[in-house]
Amino acid sequence: MFRLILTLFAWIAFAAIAAPTAPTAPGETPPLPVSEYPRPPAGILETQIALARRNISSGSIDGKSGPQTRQALIAFQEEHALDATGSPDTATLDALTLDAPPLTTRAFTAGELTTLHPVPPTWLDKSRQTTLAYATALEMAAEQSHASPALLRQLNPGVDWDKITEGVTITIPDVSPATRAAIARVGEKAARIIISLGEHTLQARADDGRLLAHFPVSIARDIEKRPVGTLHVKVIAPNPNYTFDPEIFTESQEGRELGRKLIIPPGPNNPVGLVWIGLDLSGYGIHGTPEPEKVGRTESHGCFRLANWNALALLELIEVGADVYVLP
Repeated sequence: MFRLILTLFAWIAFAAIAAPTAPTAPGETPPLPVSEYPRPPAGILETQIALARRNISSGSIDGKSGPQTRQALIAFQEEHALDATGSPDTATLDALTLDAPPLTTRAFTAGELTTLHPVPPTWLDKSRQTTLAYATALEMAAEQSHASPALLRQLNPGVDWDKITEGVTITIPDVSPATRAAIARVGEKAARIIISLGEHTLQARADDGRLLAHFPVSIARDIEKRPVGTLHVKVIAPNPNYTFDPEIFTESQEGRELGRKLIIPPGPNNPVGLVWIGLDLSGYGIHGTPEPEKVGRTESHGCFRLANWNALALLELIEVGADVYVLP
């Protein structure tokens, strides 16, 4: 109680002279504008950032409560022998410390702006590109900071995202894995991957059972395309190309008219994103996606789909031959 009273007085005093460090969604608690670290995260936005620094993803960071944030909190709570409520209670926030400010800034460079290119709308035009790069500066910044585009707009109300030039500086979540050393030792690989179809989650665990990563995952739309049991990693391909097969995309009128396969070039807007981890079940794999906002919320054609940044993190932890357990 004494600690709560002190916190409230500090908040009231500071609020009189400064605005909160980050925006909040309706109904969410604003983060406390304090600069002393380490400290517990304040509000959902800071909680999502603190989790992301531990390779525990709530999906695109947006500062809003939701099922993916709840699942991420449960994963953290179970790992730290806390009550697995999925709520950011006091005990959880005390364990989930922020060691550095939750937000940082980044400036756009001329080099990265020259790589931006609209994504063609048709499969045929996609196949004619040399790469499927980021389409806009907003998309690039959002994906690189694990954030939703809406949050970046909220954090940067004065930025004209249609007129980004060299040197423009924006505020973004700082998801640098500062605490990664406490989770995965240097060079350590996951002993097993566990995919829960019911919870739409993927976890990487060490040989001793430690949680190395927790990510939301999309699964197959059709129940008969959801394999249950033990699989194994067969191949690992960073920055892969993709073979468009009309027989898989039966809903595509263009595919039916083409009647042939196409090779789609690599890049963050490639259909399998920046990573392909092939499994020993023909046609199945774990991969990235050009639409991170939809991960865990829509179903795939059969594979296990992650946000690109989570697929890249998994790439560092996985090796050929690793066990993949798919649970109902």
